[in-house]
Amino acid sequence: MPNIASIARACHNANKAICETFGDFSQKSWEEAEQWQRDSAIRGVEYRLKNPEATPADLHNAWSQDKINDGWKYGPIKDATIKEHPCLVPYSELPAEQRVKDAVFGSIVDSMK
Repeated sequence: MPNIASIARACHNANKAICETFGDFSQKSWEEAEQWQRDSAIRGVEYRLKNPEATPADLHNAWSQDKINDGWKYGPIKDATIKEHPCLVPYSELPAEQRVKDAVFGSIVDSMK
């Protein structure tokens, strides 16, 4: 089994590719990403490994709670400086292109464990 950081890197880079598919070129590669972003992906992998039956909505809720615990809040534009993120909404309110990221994340973890 690859280590957790390797799985997190694959998840992060897949997320970057999904964002770019929908016109968002703001995401950095794993190697260029800030440590808080890499840590968030690692925590997501750890959550999925501990909760293999988690749905994409569960993954989103865990990610949201992690962000809130770290001082983030909803904001219309992602801004790490002031810790605002437009995806800090209930899963049912996420646009489809955002929901797909949770499904892909879970699938990558499942396939690499």
